[in-house]
Amino acid sequence: MQILLIVNNPDNWPLHVGGVRVVSARQYLTDPSFNTMRNVRVFNLCRSYSYQSLGYYVSLLAEARGHKPQPDIVTIQDMKSSTVSRILADELDELIQTTLRPIKSNRFELSIYFGKTMAKRDRPLGLRLFGLFPSPLLRAQFIKKDRWQWQGARPIPSSEIPENHRIAVIEAAAEYFTRRQWSGRRAARAKYHLAILHDPLEVHPTSNVKALDRFIRAAGRLEMAAELITRDDYGRIGEYDALFIRTTTAVNHYTFRFARRAQADGLAVIDDPVSIARCTNKVYLAERLAQKEIPIPPTRIVHRDNAQAVVSELGLPLVLKQPDSAFSIGVVKVDDEESYEREVDRLLSRSDLIVAQSFVPTGYDWRVGVLDGEAIYVCRYHMARRHWQIMKHEQNGQTDYGKIDTLAVADAPRRVVSTAVRAARLMGDGLYGVDLKQINGKVYIIEVNDNPSIDAGYEDRVLKSALYDRVMASFVRRIERIRKGGARERR
Repeated sequence: MQILLIVNNPDNWPLHVGGVRVVSARQYLTDPSFNTMRNVRVFNLCRSYSYQSLGYYVSLLAEARGHKPQPDIVTIQDMKSSTVSRILADELDELIQTTLRPIKSNRFELSIYFGKTMAKRDRPLGLRLFGLFPSPLLRAQFIKKDRWQWQGARPIPSSEIPENHRIAVIEAAAEYFTRRQWSGRRAARAKYHLAILHDPLEVHPTSNVKALDRFIRAAGRLEMAAELITRDDYGRIGEYDALFIRTTTAVNHYTFRFARRAQADGLAVIDDPVSIARCTNKVYLAERLAQKEIPIPPTRIVHRDNAQAVVSELGLPLVLKQPDSAFSIGVVKVDDEESYEREVDRLLSRSDLIVAQSFVPTGYDWRVGVLDGEAIYVCRYHMARRHWQIMKHEQNGQTDYGKIDTLAVADAPRRVVSTAVRAARLMGDGLYGVDLKQINGKVYIIEVNDNPSIDAGYEDRVLKSALYDRVMASFVRRIERIRKGGARERR
C-alpha cells in the first residue's frame, strides 16, 4: 500500500518518514497520474480544511479516487460543527475530568499526533479523541469553569508543531504506518476486508465469542479478511470494505455513529443507520406495522394527553415499552390501574411518546432471522421460569433465560415465516430478528429488531457453519455491488 502525505509545500515540510511519499496539495489535485493510482492511503496535512480550500479538495478528491483520506469530509465537517463536537465529547466527559484533574490552569490544549500524545497521562484521552476525529495532527481545546469543558478540535499545521515535539511526531507516524502496513501484509491474499464491531465487556452481546470466531472463519472461506474492532477504532473505519455491528445498537450511541461513518465512506454496512433508527424505536415500529396492516397486538401510542384513556380502550393487563427498549429492559407489564399510572408517569418522564400493547400470554415467542429479505433461521424463545418474558433480570444483577429451540425454516409454520419476512422488508434489506406470537392460528408481530442475536449453540443449531457463510456471502455481494457502481445500500 502506498502512503501519501499531502502538504501545502513539501519544501517547507519538516518531517520525513521512511517509505512515505510527501506530495504537494496542488500536485495531488492537478496531476492526472494520481487519478489512476490504486491501493493508496492519503493523509491530508494541509494547513486548512475550510470549505473549498486546497485541504478541503484534497480530502474530497481522495474520497472520489478511492484513496480513503484521513481526515475525510465527514470528519472535517464534524470538527467544524460545535453541536456534533459537543455531542461526541459528552461520551468522554468522565475521561476528560479524570485526565485533566491535575492541571492547575483554566485552559489546556492537547496535541495528538497520529493518535499519540506527549504525556503518558493523556494517552487514553488522546486515543479516544483520535477515534472520534481521525485526523493525523489534531489539537483539542478545553476550558475549566466549575469543571473541564470541551471547546473543540482542529488540525495542527506543521508551523505549530513545537521543535521539541518533532521527533515524537515522526516516531508516532512511523509506528502508525508500520502497524497499518503489517496489517495489510497479514491479509494480503484477501479480496475484501471486514470490520466486526464488538464490545468485549458487554453483558448481553449479540454474538458470543464462538460465534464471532465462526464469522471470521466464514469470511476467510470467501477470501475476506475479518477483524474484530472496538469503539476505539472509529478512526480506522476507512481501512475496510465493510462493517458488521455485533454490539447492541441505539441512535444516541457510538454504534450509530460507526454505521453512519461507514455508510458515508462507501462501506457495506450491517446494520445501516436507517435500520438502526427504525428498529430501535418502538413508536416507529408500531406506527409502520399498523400502517401496512401487518397484524400486531392491540396497540396505542401513549402521550400525556391520551394516557388516561388507554386502559379503557385496551383493557388490562398491558405491556408498556419505552421507545428504545432492548433485551427486555425498558419493557414492563402492568396488571392494575395504579401500576399503569405509576409506570406511564415514569416512562413519559423520559420520552414524550411510549407504546402500550395488550398483553398476549404465550409460552414462547417465535424469532425469525431475516437477511436480504429472506428467512435464514427460526427459533422458539421460551419464557424464563415464572416470568412473562424470555429474559428475567434478577435484583442481584443476574439474568435468567428461557430455553431456545431452533428449527429449519422449512419446518416452521409458514404464516410465521411469511409474516416475519413481510415485516422485516419494511425496515430494509439488512439483518433483522422478528419476534412474533401465535395464538389460535393467528400470528402477531411483537418487534422487529436490528442486530439480532446470533450465538454459537443456539441460532446456528440447524445450519451450523452455513449460517455464518450466508451472512458473509451477503457482505461480499454488497461490497461488489458498491464497487461496480451499482445501487448503494437501500435506505
